[in-house]
Amino acid sequence: MSDDNGTPDTPAGSRDTRDARATQDTPADRPGAPGAPGGPRPEPLRFFGTTWVEHDRGYTARRVAVAAGALAATVASCLVLRFAYEGLAIAETGSFVTLLVVVMFTICSALAFRTTWDGFAKRPDPDRQASLRGLLAIGFVGSLAAYFFRALTEAPGERLHREEYETALKQHEKRSERRTGNPSKKRRRR
Repeated sequence: MSDDNGTPDTPAGSRDTRDARATQDTPADRPGAPGAPGGPRPEPLRFFGTTWVEHDRGYTARRVAVAAGALAATVASCLVLRFAYEGLAIAETGSFVTLLVVVMFTICSALAFRTTWDGFAKRPDPDRQASLRGLLAIGFVGSLAAYFFRALTEAPGERLHREEYETALKQHEKRSERRTGNPSKKRRRR
């Protein structure tokens, strides 16, 4: 831990090598492997960690579990909305209010689906995300559905993280190629 602010000394997504439980050899620990010490490290994804890099350590099982969990949460959310609709019917609030609530949840769910789906392909703007927070909370069914459909093909956000990671690896390789050799042994031009 850092003495100044209490944050860990290791970068995000990396293992603390001082931990006695973390003795399992991972691809990032092998010399010359992507994410080896001194190079860029992959950013962990929710529920997947860094298994998305090599598709190892239960990646497929995790994808199946995430898809099943997202589908179950979507179905449960729809049941909750159904109970809310029945509550409006019992309260006899009128057809206008009932229609307004149904349209609001439909539009918010569609917008939340699109926003979540786009967030898997590119980094969202933090200011826009902050302004859409309420809408995304109302349209939670759309966000869960987007998570389910993306988990059918890949870990949600994997494509974006893979592109960023491969770009970082290429940049690291270019920088390390320029610095090969001992600079003190190079001849100076006159």
